[in-house]
Amino acid sequence: MEFIYPFFISFILVFLSELGDKTQLLVLSFSTKDRAKNILIGVAIGTFFSHGMAILFGSHLSSFENETFQFYLELFTCLSFLLFGFLGFLPKKDKSYVPSFLTSFLQKVSNIKMNYIFIIAINIILGELGDKTFLASLGLGIQYSEYKISLILGSILGMIGSNSIALFFGRFLGNKFSPKFVELLSNLIFIAFGLFGLICLFF
Repeated sequence: MEFIYPFFISFILVFLSELGDKTQLLVLSFSTKDRAKNILIGVAIGTFFSHGMAILFGSHLSSFENETFQFYLELFTCLSFLLFGFLGFLPKKDKSYVPSFLTSFLQKVSNIKMNYIFIIAINIILGELGDKTFLASLGLGIQYSEYKISLILGSILGMIGSNSIALFFGRFLGNKFSPKFVELLSNLIFIAFGLFGLICLFF
């Protein structure tokens, strides 16, 4: 049953971080182009490759049998979680903004008759590189290197869950929970996991 904890952490971090993120805007832009099922399959495939790559790389880093290296690696992971959380409270530009290169790319492919599962998967892979959830997946891979499958499954289901809400319940939930509240909750969870990791590391 130990695999449930890293699965739960991965799911929660990705699920909350993706609510209102640019990835959701990309998914919503395809909502009129194909069925929701195909869109979510594309999300799952893209997440498997992007977050899966981060988790596997993090797990590989943690395999080095050097206690000093391990200590600083875990310390870096915990501090990065705290950084993600605190940075979330800083003023930022409108999150509805989508980078121009992604916008132009979407405009070009939106009229092409091809498998949108593939297009969405590619967008997820490119969009997630260097993103907060991508880096968080890297950190989780370092911390829970023995539970790679749990982390990847949690990440995939977190992305699917978050984008399902955008596709099916976006308007309803938008009236119930403001974007600021969701972002606040996401930031607090990042900070909580970072503090918990530091406590476990030093005590």
